[in-house]
Amino acid sequence: MIDLRIDKKQLERTVERAKERNIIIPTFAQMKNPDLIPDSVKEELKKISLWDITARNLFRITWKNEPVVDGGRYGGVNYVELPSSLTGVDARIIALVGKWFPTGAHKVGATFGCLVPPLVTGQFDPTYHQAVWPSTGNYCRGGAYDASLLSCESIAILPEGMSRERFDWLANVAGEVIATPGSESNVKEIYDKVWELRETRDNIFVFNQFDEFGNYLWHYEITGHAMEEVLQEVMGPNDEYQGLTLTTGSAGTLGCGDYMKQLYPSSKVVAGEALQCPTLLENGFGAHRIEGIGDKHVPWIHNMKNTDMIMAIDDNTVVNLARLFNEPAGRKYLVDQGVSENLVGKLDLLGFSSIANTVMAIKMAKYYEMDSNDVILTVWTDSMELYESRLKEMHEEFGEYTEMDAARTSSRYLEGLSPNYLQELTYEDQRRVHNLKYFTWIEQQGKTYEEIQSQWYDKDYWTNFQKQIPEIDELINEFNDKVGLI
Repeated sequence: MIDLRIDKKQLERTVERAKERNIIIPTFAQMKNPDLIPDSVKEELKKISLWDITARNLFRITWKNEPVVDGGRYGGVNYVELPSSLTGVDARIIALVGKWFPTGAHKVGATFGCLVPPLVTGQFDPTYHQAVWPSTGNYCRGGAYDASLLSCESIAILPEGMSRERFDWLANVAGEVIATPGSESNVKEIYDKVWELRETRDNIFVFNQFDEFGNYLWHYEITGHAMEEVLQEVMGPNDEYQGLTLTTGSAGTLGCGDYMKQLYPSSKVVAGEALQCPTLLENGFGAHRIEGIGDKHVPWIHNMKNTDMIMAIDDNTVVNLARLFNEPAGRKYLVDQGVSENLVGKLDLLGFSSIANTVMAIKMAKYYEMDSNDVILTVWTDSMELYESRLKEMHEEFGEYTEMDAARTSSRYLEGLSPNYLQELTYEDQRRVHNLKYFTWIEQQGKTYEEIQSQWYDKDYWTNFQKQIPEIDELINEFNDKVGLI
């Protein structure tokens, strides 16, 4: 269970900070349904840009923002359905769009879920603690952003090999930025830095996305409900929801799979990783270029009993499709092949991990031989706005991207996708991957043997966390009442 015990003295200081900084905290219920947000807040948002560092943008941590940069209000869930002219499969592939969150990535939701419970209980004191955000990219961006909105000092930790956009933005938002050795696959080096900070600083409060259940709960409740609403909108009487595809990352987004399985018990959850680092598939290791998906361990908050398939994606597929989707010659080629100009104009909504999630959906559709009544959901976690430097690097390394390059890319990495490097999981397979948690979390990070056993054998382990959501909302409302700004 998430610890929701109250520290009265620290809570008093936190309430005073919120009064001073004009801070109101949204509830999970309001993030699911922005109609519940006070009209006074909605009026303020008319004058606020999506990325502005102001506390009112906490109320834009939702899948339902109006897709505009300035002054947006709310609408339905932001999503895109991909036609067979692009995917080459008959199945309906539908993606939730993360670009229209503050910072351009849905990770602000995960960081909100981690930060707010200790904030509204007084366990985290923004007048004293520094919020530490260990990450492979967007999580520490979201954490630094949320912390800034809440007037908290923050420390962002991420591998030195991540995209330049992340570091440039963090330099202006985070109180401190620490670059650890390596790239996407070097998660342990991040953990090592966290332990070093714990040993040398007394005032840090670590929000580790890989083991914080606030991350899981935010996606269970908010992303899960958004997916439910999309299905209610798009599915016809003969359609059948088959499942979702997500790269593992911190495993937070996979929390929506637990929600969807409760609604659709026969649906499947497919978890993906890079072929160059096949930890789940082969207990393997390596390095790759699909930024934002983490590797070489199994996150503590990954519910392996609800994972039906694991799938590896070649990072060559992702980086080449990024060029096809964004280079002028690539877009022209796709239009010439019958993909609508309207859709092609939206392909910059896919960042690297978003492309990987979409490739997984195509491979899932091919593996199960799905038809036009089958629906697959996925998530576009961020957009190419955060990877423009990578496109420039590829342009400098490989030269101009031509129509011939586009034809080759489409033929090999899109039309030529095959349902390979995947495994349907038996009960024993699920337990094998779950057991990999031991080496990271019990031996290295101080978790207990009893809890890793409980994750697997206690039928109420995951639902007990889910049942805490109303209590967290009640604590948020009590906090706002004390602040007295509504």
